[in-house]
Amino acid sequence: MTDFLALAQTIAPKLVAWRRDFHQHPELSFQEFRTAEIVARHLDALGAEVTTGVGKTGVVGVIEGNGPGPVVLLRFDMDALPVNEATGLPFASQHPGIMHACGHDGHTAIGMGVAEMLSQTRDAWPGAVKFLFQPAEEEAGGARATIRDGVLENPRPDAAFALHLWNQFPLGMLVVQPGPLMAASDHFVIVITGRGGHGAVPEETIDAVLVGIEAANALHHIVSRNISPHDTAVLSIGSFRAGKAFNVIAEEVIMEGTLRTFDLSVRERLIGRMEEVLAGVTAMHGASYRFEVIENEYAPPVINDERMTAIAYKAARRVVAEEQITQITPIMVAEDMSEILNRVPGCYIMLGAEPEDGARGPHHNPRFDINEDALPIAAAVMASVAVEFLNSSTAGESAAIPMKETS
Repeated sequence: MTDFLALAQTIAPKLVAWRRDFHQHPELSFQEFRTAEIVARHLDALGAEVTTGVGKTGVVGVIEGNGPGPVVLLRFDMDALPVNEATGLPFASQHPGIMHACGHDGHTAIGMGVAEMLSQTRDAWPGAVKFLFQPAEEEAGGARATIRDGVLENPRPDAAFALHLWNQFPLGMLVVQPGPLMAASDHFVIVITGRGGHGAVPEETIDAVLVGIEAANALHHIVSRNISPHDTAVLSIGSFRAGKAFNVIAEEVIMEGTLRTFDLSVRERLIGRMEEVLAGVTAMHGASYRFEVIENEYAPPVINDERMTAIAYKAARRVVAEEQITQITPIMVAEDMSEILNRVPGCYIMLGAEPEDGARGPHHNPRFDINEDALPIAAAVMASVAVEFLNSSTAGESAAIPMKETS
C-alpha cells in the first residue's frame, strides 16, 4: 500500500500555495468560475477525463486505475461566503465582502492534491476515481445541481466520500463514525400582516411588530415544550424585519430562520406545530400570516454508511495513529453532501485543523482560519480511503469499525 502521508508531504508546498491562492480569490456559490478553471486545467494535465459546467460551475474528473473495477466518488466543495474578512493574513481575500470562512479553499486544494497523488499511483489500484469539485455547498443547492447534471451517472459511483476541515478540533484529530453526523437543514420564511397606521394612535392599527414578537417568542418554546428531550431539534429565527419610520406602526413583519433535525418525523412535527402557533397568535390579534418552508433549500441529514465508514476507518489508520480517530455527538450544522449519501453509500469525515495560536474565529466568522499542516494529512486520508475502497471491493473484503464513546 502506498504511503500516502509521505507522498502528501512532498506536495505540501503546492497544497499551501493552492489554498492561499483560492483564499485570496474567493467566489460565492454558483460563481466559482476562476476556481473551476484552475481545477479543470489541473485535472486535464493529470490525464483525467474532465467535464466542466456540472451544476453550473462544478468540475468532474475521472482517473482510471490499472484495470476494471468499482468507481469511487470523492467530493470537494469550492464556494466561499458573503463575509468580510478580518484575519489580517498576508493572503487575505482581495474581494471585499467575500471570504473563505469555512475551509473550502483548503478542500479544493486537498482535492487537487489527491488527484495528483492518485494519478501518480494509478498502477496500484483498479477501477476509477471520480472527482467532484462541487459548487454552492453553502447555499445547500450545489449537490442537487450536480446530481441533476448527471454526476452520479456515466460512470455511476459505488461509494462516495468527503472530508471537512474543522478548526475547532485539534490538528490531526479525525472523526470517522457510522450513522448520523450532521443535521438536516431547513430555511423558513414567515410574513405577518396587520394594519399599519400612525404611531400616536395604535388603537386604530394591528401592530405587526407586536404580533411578530409574540409569535417569535412562542415559536422558540416549541422545541423545549413540544419535542421530546430524547429527540434533537433546533429552531432559530435569524432575521426580523419591519418598518421604515419611527412614528409609523408597521403593517408587515418578515421573519426568516432555520430548523435543524435528524429525524423526518421530528421535522414534520416541528413544522406542523409552527403552523398551529402562528395561526393562534395571529388570530388572537386579528392579523394574518404566511408560512413557507423553502423545500428546494432543504438539506437532509448526513448519515454515514456502516461499511463505508469501516473502510474509511481502516484507511485512516494508515495515516494517523488509532488514538487520533474518534467519534463525536452529532452536530447541528448541515452539509449537502447528504444529497449524495442518500443515493450512494459513503462516509463523511472530519479532520481537526485548529490553528497553532488557537485565536482564530470559528467557522463562518470573519477571523476564521485553518492550520495548513492539516492539508497533507487530509490529502493522504482521502487518497487512502479511495484506494482502500477500490482494493477491498475488488478483493471482496469486509471491514468493521470499533465503536467509541462520543466526545
